[in-house]
Amino acid sequence: MLWGLCGDSPLDAVLGALDNLQADVFFIDQRRILESQVFIQVDREVRGILQVGRRSVDLASVAGVYLRPYDTRKLPALRDIEPDQPPWEHAVGFDDAVLAWLEISDAEVVNRPSAMAPNNAKPLQLRAIRAAGFSVPETLVTNDATAALEFRERQGCVVYKSISGMRSIVHRFDESRLDRLADLAACPTQFQQFVPGLEHRVHVVGDEVFACTIHSEADDYRYAATEGGVEMHACELPYEVAERCVRMVAGMGLRLAGIDMRRTPAGEWFCFEVNPSPAFTYYEEATGQPIADAVGRLLLTAATAGVP
Repeated sequence: MLWGLCGDSPLDAVLGALDNLQADVFFIDQRRILESQVFIQVDREVRGILQVGRRSVDLASVAGVYLRPYDTRKLPALRDIEPDQPPWEHAVGFDDAVLAWLEISDAEVVNRPSAMAPNNAKPLQLRAIRAAGFSVPETLVTNDATAALEFRERQGCVVYKSISGMRSIVHRFDESRLDRLADLAACPTQFQQFVPGLEHRVHVVGDEVFACTIHSEADDYRYAATEGGVEMHACELPYEVAERCVRMVAGMGLRLAGIDMRRTPAGEWFCFEVNPSPAFTYYEEATGQPIADAVGRLLLTAATAGVP
């Protein structure tokens, strides 16, 4: 089962991989949210039916789920509907029911909502990263401009980003950003020691590891088009680092994750973030690494192993 929007690159890539594997796929198209219904019964077993238009699936038959749902409140079908109207309540109720089922289903879920939740609190995630044995940068979360300036003075070179799970652009905290300090009062922000070294992106899919090096002059290579571009190359991690990545992701209850790391000139590995819903196709297209195929195999393995 796939849940999300057609046109979402990772979702489309996994769908293509499953088609190549001749898997039987049921797609929950969010654009048809008002045509979707779910019926769930929980007693000694979890049973139910999910229906989109005229198509339906027995939830007990679902062995694997890959989910990348869009914010339902922003879907075109609900754009002109007030929150207290029946269509809105139907859509929100559908989401709540499916999310609840994903938590208790025996299916291979990539990834369960509860496992993805720590991504909404970056300091909490950093604690788990440190517990996994990786170095993490000195970090300050504050809405106090004076504290931010003192932190920069101590560290010398500092970057900042959002503390939430929403995508944000990483910037250096230099002189050009001082005029924005007043915004801190209404927006607590995460400031971190700048760690020099070679950028790595690591994708873990089950027990498989796909790593690449990233070369860019930009503060945030994802937005490097106007700052000299970005160059990526597939690479092999040292065995112990790759194994630590797999253990860390598994310890977070995740089956798929994108890990942002950097190896310092002294050989120390810093980990900055673990993304539980990575847009892996950006890296796949640059390196040729078959990440979507690995996700497809992970889901299909659950089916062929008789799960549930």
